[in-house]
Amino acid sequence: MIFEKRTYRITAGRAGEFLKLYEAEGLHVITRYAELCGCWTTESGPLNSVVFIWSYEDFGHRTEQRAKLAADPEWQQFVPKILPFLEYQESVFMQPAGFSPLK
Repeated sequence: MIFEKRTYRITAGRAGEFLKLYEAEGLHVITRYAELCGCWTTESGPLNSVVFIWSYEDFGHRTEQRAKLAADPEWQQFVPKILPFLEYQESVFMQPAGFSPLK
C-alpha cells in the first residue's frame, strides 16, 4: 500500500469555495479511481492549503488509476473549473511503517 499526499495552495479566501466545488463535482469522479483517506485544511504552516491523502495498492496501481482518471470525460470537464483556485500543487508518496495503523 502507498499513500499520496496531495497539497493544493488555494488563492487566499477561496478555500471554502474550492472545497464545495470539489465535493459537488469532482469527488465522485476521483473516488472511482482512488480511495480517499482524508482531506484537511491547514491552520498553520503554509496557509490557504488543502491536503488530500489518497491510497493505492502500489505505484503501478497509482499510475494505472491516474491514467484512467485523466481519460474520464467528467474529470476532464471538472479540472478546468478548479485550476483558477490553484496557486501551487505538491504530491508526496508515503509508505507506511510496519506499525502504522494505516497500511
